[in-house]
Amino acid sequence: MANGKALKLWTVNVISFILFVILCSTGLINWLVFPRGYEARGNFLVSLRNFFIAFHEWIGLIFMVVIVIHMVLHWPYIKSNLKNMVS
Repeated sequence: MANGKALKLWTVNVISFILFVILCSTGLINWLVFPRGYEARGNFLVSLRNFFIAFHEWIGLIFMVVIVIHMVLHWPYIKSNLKNMVS
């Protein structure tokens, strides 16, 4: 494997891991910390919750794009394994 391709794969893997950790963190914070429904009357935490929801959604979109890039970079490996399974 070329050194440049290995660096690209490593970079995409690290970025996807960081995005995954952010997704997990924002999801858990929204679920466990911020008030929902009737508990959330005019509180500052409501604004923060809405920010975290929007942030979580954008990070999720970026994560999906990075996963597609990850699959494109690994496509030769995926293709060779699929050929081995069919044969």
